[in-house]
Amino acid sequence: MQNTAERNKWKVNRAGLFNYWYYEDQAFDFAGGKLLLRGNNGAGKSVTMQSFLPVLLDGSTRPERLDPFNSKARRMEDYLLGEKEVSGHDERTGYLYMEFKREQTEQYMTIGIGLQAKRGSQLKFWGFILTDNRRIGHDFPLYKMENHDGEQVKIPLSRIQLRNQVANGGYVVDKRKDYASLVNEYIFGYETIEQYEDLIKLLIQLRSPKLSKDYKPSAIYEILEEALPPLSDEDLRHLSDTIEQMDQTKQQLDQLEREYTAITDLNKVYTAYNEKILYDQTMGYLEAEKRKQDTEQRYQTAVDKAKHHEDSLACLAQTINLQHIDLETARKTRQRLEHHEVWNLEEERQDNEKRLEEEENIKEQTEQKVDKVRKKIHTEQSGLDDMELKINQRQERIEDLLEELEADALEASFIEADRMHQEDFQENKQNPFSFSAWNRQARNQLKHLEEIKESLRKLEMLQKQYQEKDQELGQYKQTMDELRNSEKDWEQWFKEEKNQQLNKIHEWIKRPIILWFQMSRYRKLLAHWTDYMKKLGTIRFGNRSKPH
Repeated sequence: MQNTAERNKWKVNRAGLFNYWYYEDQAFDFAGGKLLLRGNNGAGKSVTMQSFLPVLLDGSTRPERLDPFNSKARRMEDYLLGEKEVSGHDERTGYLYMEFKREQTEQYMTIGIGLQAKRGSQLKFWGFILTDNRRIGHDFPLYKMENHDGEQVKIPLSRIQLRNQVANGGYVVDKRKDYASLVNEYIFGYETIEQYEDLIKLLIQLRSPKLSKDYKPSAIYEILEEALPPLSDEDLRHLSDTIEQMDQTKQQLDQLEREYTAITDLNKVYTAYNEKILYDQTMGYLEAEKRKQDTEQRYQTAVDKAKHHEDSLACLAQTINLQHIDLETARKTRQRLEHHEVWNLEEERQDNEKRLEEEENIKEQTEQKVDKVRKKIHTEQSGLDDMELKINQRQERIEDLLEELEADALEASFIEADRMHQEDFQENKQNPFSFSAWNRQARNQLKHLEEIKESLRKLEMLQKQYQEKDQELGQYKQTMDELRNSEKDWEQWFKEEKNQQLNKIHEWIKRPIILWFQMSRYRKLLAHWTDYMKKLGTIRFGNRSKPH
């Protein structure tokens, strides 16, 4: 639901100058927040308006703020003192003020600045705001009357006198920044002073003189673009935090990719090493299995031979028994035929046959020995050829293994030790080579790689801890932002509630039933209410209280 302050807005009701430029005490009445100034060129219309806007909105009196053309030729001191030969002033105090009124109630708010100029000295500034419904020119004078040479003269109030006169019915500050904060708080109500300053910049851009009738849209675009407020650090902080987190994530991803590549390369080396070990173990197993099968086959052959020999032995034993019987029969026959004369001739023939048979046996044995020698020579020649083939194959295998070892050593950063051992191996290629030095270097390198792996694991753990701490920091920042936003919401609520209560007081005053209420008591009530609100939710800030 729309609150009362939003329905009952502030509008400019009057603006005035006292003891300023050629004005002694001049007020301009606005109609519905609008004012029309007419006059010839050089009559002072621009000087009058630029003295009000935007000077009274933020208290800035820089020379470029007083000239629509951004020239620094005009200074506020010049408007107060004028030319010495013409005005005769060496020191002068003046006031600029602007009165605001609620649209639907008789509630007034006045803002203004006091200026004191002295030739050769820096301009002095103070700002004020009246919150207790007092009005300049009605019940709040900016001067005191003094008698000079028999005439009543208006003497401007000094800063201390103004502060004493305002008392609890408003604020008096010495700094332009505090004055701008007061105007924003009580009149415009922007959440931050930066947003209010953006409004001032926009007004300055829009007030620039339009001397050309053909005012192109591009020029309007440039004016509005220049009036756009720059993004604050607070606005950019979330974006910068997100980008920073993205950069950190990108760096972490790059680091993980590098680690993944390193681990992959290391894994390749370990895989090749494990494959080599597995290959050697497999080959050893296969050779052992082959030896086992050969042994079992030889054992079975020996068993078969033993059984065959046992069978042959049994047959021979039976044959021997039969031969014994035949021998006994032959003996008996021989005894009968020993006395026959043919026996001698037969015996001589048998002797000749035996000698012939022995010679045939010797010849046959000699031929068998020659054949055995020839076969042995052929077998040894074949074995020699096989041995040379195996030596060549082993030599090629050694060369291949050396190349693989060199590649593995290069991938594992083990190239120096590999070269050293390779030179030793090349020098002792014809002799049995001991791999103990290689194994020792490999174990040292493996230990070094394990240490690197442990260091990488610790680095990964530290990175995880850093990410966790970074996430906690982000959560703390988010919580801080939420608390700051909540603080701003409470400040805004306090301001709106204060304005609502003030509007209710003014609406209550408007009721016909309380027309008898005296204006002095009404102002006293506003002064007490303002002082109470100061004590209720504010802290000291210069010469005024700033809500928290």
